[in-house]
Order: sequence, then structure tokens, then C-alpha cells
Amino acid sequence: MRRLRISSAFSGALTAATVIFTVAAVTGGLLYLDRKQDRPIVLSAVAGDWSGQMPTGAEIRRILADRIDVQRRSVGIVVGTIGPDGRSIIAHGDLGGFDPRPVDGDTVFEIGSVTKVFTGLLLADMAARGEVALTDPVAKYLPMNVAVPERGGKAITLVDLATQTSGLPRMPDNIEPVDETNPYADYTVDEMNAFVSGYKLPRDIGTEYEYSNLGSALLGQALAHRAGKSFEALVHDRISGPLAMRSTAIELPPRLGKRLATGHNDMLEIAPNWEMPAFAGAGALHSSANDLLDLLQVTVSTNKTPLTIALAGTLATRRAIGGQETSAALGWIVTKSSNGEIAWHDGGTGGYSAFIGFHPGSRRGVVVLSNANTGVSDIGLHLLNREIPLTRVKPRHSEAAVDPSLFDTYVGRYQLAPDVVLTVLREDDALYAQFSGQPKLRLFAEGEHRFFYKEVEAAITFAAPASNRSPGLTLHRFGRDMPASRLSD
Repeated sequence: MRRLRISSAFSGALTAATVIFTVAAVTGGLLYLDRKQDRPIVLSAVAGDWSGQMPTGAEIRRILADRIDVQRRSVGIVVGTIGPDGRSIIAHGDLGGFDPRPVDGDTVFEIGSVTKVFTGLLLADMAARGEVALTDPVAKYLPMNVAVPERGGKAITLVDLATQTSGLPRMPDNIEPVDETNPYADYTVDEMNAFVSGYKLPRDIGTEYEYSNLGSALLGQALAHRAGKSFEALVHDRISGPLAMRSTAIELPPRLGKRLATGHNDMLEIAPNWEMPAFAGAGALHSSANDLLDLLQVTVSTNKTPLTIALAGTLATRRAIGGQETSAALGWIVTKSSNGEIAWHDGGTGGYSAFIGFHPGSRRGVVVLSNANTGVSDIGLHLLNREIPLTRVKPRHSEAAVDPSLFDTYVGRYQLAPDVVLTVLREDDALYAQFSGQPKLRLFAEGEHRFFYKEVEAAITFAAPASNRSPGLTLHRFGRDMPASRLSD
């Protein structure tokens, strides 16, 4: 039977190749987790005192320009900050795809596992209202035909799910998507319930942390079932509606669809949007930086509201993650750092990365949204504590020195499609490629036959020359290899 190999994008961990901060400040540095190798890495912290101030707007702009223009790890990123001195939006890049509009505070992104912050807040709110108790068995709020597994005479409770200590696995193993680029679209609640009913817990409930999208999805279903409405409607009634968060939704009406950034995978190729009907509580929400700042306003405000009480409740309940430095709260990860605790969560889908976090001691919060699945958690955490370093990755392409006389063998016109011609030109010692009606872009050599663009994530391989002319080329773009034959001169 074919099983889905889901990227760790939808895990609160972003892409498999992304190294993200997950545990805490430790002696001599910061502990990270390499999601590709599942092993911890200690990186030295940047020395210096933390003044309680975030980096300046100019510093944030330099970080975003480096991430997008130099490292080529995103197409558009929006950073929102909030604190006692007000709020700000700093953005760099564009909506992506074929939309050149710049991203801004109202641009809509998939936020992936940042949705879990909403799910945890819903649980705390419903508990504060007396509608549920944290220690209620989740089975109490699910259909009677769902046989939630037990172990040692103990049932899985709502708080077990919210703190990722239920014993349920990260993902069910009965996901068999029709389209692996939109892997959750056809997975049903009935299939999830069937998996849960047949699952045997491998350890005692509440004893060990294991990040579980399945558990968060089940919690979202239970809360919605208790409220008698959909998860999306519950989020609107309890959180986004009262806070006037008009860009936060699962299903996007046209007014929001027009502001949706195009997603890109870790190669900056256009990635399809994800649909997650059964996993709504784990990662289905869209939002904007301005909306998420409205949510963080609750964390930094001194005014008391029902959501203020509920938010305090999300942090009051903790369970350790492998030690005493980091713990799981209701929807948040809470990490001790050199300047005090940071509450945060990140998220990712096939084409997006997201981060939300705040520093209770200084009453400052940060949102980072990107339209590429390459990770932004290091940016968010660095803005909350400068000693947490930014990460850098090796460039995907390495420029090589080649004899410019080779360029003459590549100059010409190449037919990619009946109505698409790519013209290759040489100007002095530089090679360029130009589509009809488009600006020419420079090609940089990785070898004698392989060239890459710096402006876009694409590459070209020329066929070995015959009679001083390359007979064709292959354009590598959007995960496809597109051959093109040379047209006669």
C-alpha cells in the first residue's frame, strides 16, 4: 500500500532541510534540531547584552533583504512587531508567481501549524467559560463511534492533546493522497476516526512529548463538536470576530483570495495551496501579519478581556519537552532564554512559512510570514532575543570560472513550446537569456554546460556543442526539465 511521505513542513518545524530553534539556551550556545537528521545541533550564541529592545526597522530590512536577495530563501516576507511603543510592519519582496505586487501587512499567507495557537486558545477560552474541563477525556466530545485508545486505565484528555503528550503519533499512516502536492485534501474525518479507533498507544499517556498533528486535529474536532459548529466558525466566533481579524479564515472569499501570496517550495518553485478539511485544528488557517498582530495585542495589553484571561490560561499549563528549559503549553512552545521566557510557535505548508511569538517580560511580540517553505523561525526568535542567531544555508548554486569563448557556442534561439522562444545572447564576457517580450536575465556558470539565474530559481543545461553550436538546451524550472531545440539561424 502506498503511504504518504509528508514533508516536515506541516509539523511546526518547516522544511526537512531547515534547522530551527526548538529547545532552549544551553551552556555555550543554543540547541537546535536538524529536522533532516533528527539530531540536536549546538550553535554558539552571539555575545552581548540584550537591552530589551528589538532590532531597529533598518536592521530588520537588512535581514529580509539578505534572506530574499542574497540567500534566495524566499520571495516575499512580512515582519510585524508590537510592544509598549506601538506596532510596525516591515516587508520585502513580492506576492510571487506572476504577481509583482509587493507584500505588506494585509497580504494573506497559509500559516500552517501556527493554527495550533488558535486551537490552544479556543481550549483555554472554553475551559474558562466552563464549557469543557482540561482534564475531560477527548472521547466525551467526539462521536460515539470513535474508540479513542486508552492505556493503563487512563484516557486521553484535552490537555494531553494540547500539550502534545497524548501518545498519538505525528501522523496517521492511512493517508493515501490523490495529489501529493496537496496531500490532505482528500483525507476525511471518517478516515482519521478509523485510524484513531484502531491505534494502540506505545507508551503511557501524559508521560512523553511527541509532536502530533493528528492530536491537534483531533482536539480541533472535539472543540468544534462541543460547540456545535465548524472549527472555522468557532475560531471566528471566539477569536477572529471579537478581535476584528478580517483576514483570518480557512476558506478564502474573493476579497481575501486577491491578497493571497503565491506559495513556493524550498527551491522557490510555485507550490500548490493546501486544503486540510480533517486537519483544520492542526494547520488549516490563513492569516495576515496585521491580523496576527491583533492577536498578539492581547498578549502585550494591560486591559483585561475574556481573551486576556484565556491567553493567560494557555501559558499556565505546561509539560516538559525533554528537559526543564522548554515546555509545551496550550498551543505554545515556551522556551527559557537569556532574557526570559519566549512563547512561540512556527508553521509551514508546502509553500509557506510562519512564526508567531512574544516575550512576556518585555510585552513584545513578533510575527513573520513568508511565501516560501524555507523557514523563518530563526528570524522571529532573533527579533525577540538578539542572542539567538540567524541561520544561513549554503547557496544552491556555486559559480564557476569558464572560458567565455564557450558562450559563442550557446548563443542562439531555442524553441521551448510552439509559442515560446528563449533567446541566448552574449554581451562581452557575460551570457544572457531572454524570453520573448521579457527582460533579459544574466546566466552564471556552474560548469561548462550548466548555468543558473540569480534573479529567479531556475537553471539551464546546454547540450554539448556540435560544429561549434549547441543543438539544444534544457530549462530546469518549477521542478520540471523542459527541453528546447535550437532554431536555425
